[in-house]
Formats: sequence, C-alpha cells, structure tokens
Amino acid sequence: MFAHDGEDDQRTAWLMQHEPWLKLLARWEIDSRFQGKFSASDAVQQTLLEAWRNWDRCRAESPQQRLAWLRQILAHQLAHLARHYAGTQKRDVVREVSLEQSLACSSARLERMLDAGGSSPADRLEAEERRQRLAEVLERLPDDYRQVLLLRHLEDLPHDEIARRLNRSPGAVRMLWVRALARLRHEL
Repeated sequence: MFAHDGEDDQRTAWLMQHEPWLKLLARWEIDSRFQGKFSASDAVQQTLLEAWRNWDRCRAESPQQRLAWLRQILAHQLAHLARHYAGTQKRDVVREVSLEQSLACSSARLERMLDAGGSSPADRLEAEERRQRLAEVLERLPDDYRQVLLLRHLEDLPHDEIARRLNRSPGAVRMLWVRALARLRHEL
C-alpha cells in the first residue's frame, strides 16, 4: 500500500476536479467512427493517470497553463486510441496537433459561453468554478440536450444544420434547444 502525503492528495483532488471538463472535451472530439470502440471516459482515465504520473515534469506557472497541459495529454490519448482502433500504429503528429488545437478552441468557446470576464485572481477562481459546474451539469443532461447545446454553442451551427445532423426537423431542434437551455439554466 502506498502512503499518500498531502501533496499527492492535492494533486489528485485537482485532477479529479477537472475530470468532467476533460470528459466533455473528449466526448466532443471522438470521431463518430470510433464511438463504440472507446469512450470519453477511457481517454480521460488515461489522461488523468498520465498527468498524475508526470505532474512534476509539468512546467506550468498558472492554472491556465496546467489546463493547457491537461488538454495536450488528452489530445495525445485520443490520438493514441484512434491509431489503435484505426489499425495503424504510425504516429500522426499532424492529427495530434489538430486535436490539440481543436480541444483548445472547444475549451475557449465553452469559456465564452460562460462569459468568464475579468482577470483578477478572484475572477479567475470564479470562472474556474463556473467551468467545473458547467461540465458537471452538461455531463448529467440527457444526450440529446447535451448534443444540441454543444452543436449550437460549441460549433456555432445554425438550427437547420443541427436538424440535419440530428435527423430532426428544424422546428423540433429549436424546441429541443429551448428545453435544453431551460434545463441547463435550472441546473446551474
């Protein structure tokens, strides 16, 4: 049995605090051809394990830099899983870089959705708490609610395109979006 000191407990708590956020980003990035092969939870579990193991190698000086480091690890994990299930063992650095960029963009769009605001330490702490709360609430929403919210606010797609992707009418998508927003606001 390993002895845990206070530093290990803080590291674990910090990583677990970001698990819902990472899962949301991972779910968004998993290509439809890999759904059923591996899940966002698989990628996030490996990401958290790698982050925990390599904590001392991270040179982040701010919480934002540490989150960027976590997103980078997640991108590598997603690329590794995709290579495994696509039947190729060759490392595609371009794909990993595009995953990292995509995760960063998705994260930034979610930040705008929260309207993070100021730059004081108190503002950043409040934004971090809102980010975690949003990820937790989105994780609990029904899949169709989460999907319509992410397509509308993360990809900034019009209702007609969302309707096409979800195989629903534009009117049904608008009503689903309204219900999803109401539920999100209620939960938040």
